[in-house]
Amino acid sequence: MNTTIIGLNKQKADKLVISLNDLLANFQVYYQSLRGLHWNIKGKSFFELHVKFEEFYTDSQEKIDMIAERILTLGGHPLHTFEDYTKMAKVPVGKNISKDTEAVQLVVNSLAELIKIERIILEESGEANDEGTNSMMSDFIAEQEKTIWMLNSWLN
Repeated sequence: MNTTIIGLNKQKADKLVISLNDLLANFQVYYQSLRGLHWNIKGKSFFELHVKFEEFYTDSQEKIDMIAERILTLGGHPLHTFEDYTKMAKVPVGKNISKDTEAVQLVVNSLAELIKIERIILEESGEANDEGTNSMMSDFIAEQEKTIWMLNSWLN
């Protein structure tokens, strides 16, 4: 069997690299939307959401780095151009959003889309016996599910 330096099946690792690059592209677009929300939010929830969106984009920036490093660990090359990101992204893009409920709903919708991708990767990493990727996806999903619950509570 052809294996990677860390002992994973090479074909399965290559498949994971493709999926992780998909997740990376979506996280990059999500990150940019969060920056825009942080800059453009207005209204009575400004102080609360301005800080929250900064928290979210800082967290996203860390996750982006983790995803790229996992791709490298698996022997792949992380995507790094906006052209690639916009071609692959499935998360909704937020542009000039300043209303609080619209901004929070965009975050909820984006996280839901990211979770869909992460669940696919979770399944693939399980099949590949890739505990590193599996653990990372499990952590991402658990955190994002809780965030969706909290944001939906804020919306209602």
